[in-house]
Formats: sequence, structure tokens, C-alpha cells
Amino acid sequence: MADIRTRPGRVAGASLAVLSLIPALISGFLFTVSLPDDVRRYEDYTAAEPCGDSGSTDDCLRTLPLTVDRTVVKKGKSGSCEATVSDPAASWKTVVRFGDSGPLLARLEPGDQVTATVWRGAVMVLARGDLRQSTADEPRDDPQMTAGLATFAGLLAALGLGFATALLAGLGGREPWTWRSLGLPLLIGMAVTTLAVAVPAFAIGLPWWVVPGLAVPFVTYAAFRLHRYRLERLATHPAE
Repeated sequence: MADIRTRPGRVAGASLAVLSLIPALISGFLFTVSLPDDVRRYEDYTAAEPCGDSGSTDDCLRTLPLTVDRTVVKKGKSGSCEATVSDPAASWKTVVRFGDSGPLLARLEPGDQVTATVWRGAVMVLARGDLRQSTADEPRDDPQMTAGLATFAGLLAALGLGFATALLAGLGGREPWTWRSLGLPLLIGMAVTTLAVAVPAFAIGLPWWVVPGLAVPFVTYAAFRLHRYRLERLATHPAE
């Protein structure tokens, strides 16, 4: 009878352990692939110099006069902000995407002449007169935010594996191993903590490794204290 009762918990624990691999893989990819690539790309971009007369390399910054063929400014969840620009002399056309409509995109009309800064075959900036607007392709110096997302994914995987272990050990559904007692508070705490560390780190310009360096120990300690508190409360108030 004991095996029959605990079998569903073990199946759920094994399933949760497998599902926890998803955020773990996401975290690993962000930390080992995406974040280093973004940092390297930003460093290469800031180190790039204007192209010479030959312009023989894509690593230099090329300035091209282009014509606006079409603009799209749609707001909302399915919105988009983009401009189609071309060089009729070279029979070259591309669609440039932006994060928002300002300060330049909303003012552009078909036929307007703009100056594009091109790096590695993509338009980084469009300019017209004194107005300049960075495109979505321009490298950003925001590794702290990527580190925050990666840290949260890693903590989420740890939370899932913790509950999976509890289920496999037959503790699932028993206090304090319940969603209400531990799961939800820790999930909210993880999200708030990573955000509270990543945003100031980005604003101040701290190294990206500060985000996991502060968030992980804090969440780990908070989880330990919350688990201990729940156990002590259960011992003094067993009926609750």
C-alpha cells in the first residue's frame, strides 16, 4: 500500500525534475553563449573606426546616404516600428527595425533622405539632420539584464529540483513542502531579488557578475530561513 500511495508522488517528482532542466539549460545558454557574445559584440562595435576610402572590411563603420521607402509605426503588443530604406544607385534595400518610434522614425516620410551607419552589413543608426535613432541591431551595453534573466532561470531550475527531490522523498504535499508555504513565496522572492539587483547594476554600470554574485546567496539564505521558519511554525502549531 505504501508503494501505491507514493508512486504518484514519485512520478510527479521525476516529471518535475525533467521539466526543471528547461530553465537550467536556458540559464546555461545565457551565461555561456548569449552573454559573452553580446559583450564581445558591443566591445567590437565601440572599438570600430570609420571606414577608409576602400571600405574593405565589415568591421569598420560605413556611412551611407539612403532613401526612405516606407515606415511602419504600430503600437501595442503586436506592434512594430520599422523603416524600409534603400540605395537606388546600388539596388540595395533593407528593413530597419527600432525599439520605438522616437525620436526619428515618427518624423520620417517616404522619399526622405537619411544617413545610415552600417556595421557588419547591418544598419546600426539612422540620422537626419540633428536627429539620430539607434536601431534594434545596434549592440547594447546591458549584460546586467541578461545576467539577471539567466540568474532567475537558474534559481527557477533549483526551485523545481528542490520540489522534485521532496516529491521523490515522499514529502510532496506535506508542510512545508507545499506551493503555498514555500513554492510561491520563493518564486516571488527570486523574481524580486534578481530584478532588484540587475536594474541598479545596469543603472550604475556594475559588472554583470555582480548580479548572480549577490542574488544567488541572498535567495539561498532566504530559502533556508523560510524553510526553517515553516518547520518551527509547524512544530508549534501542528493544526495550522
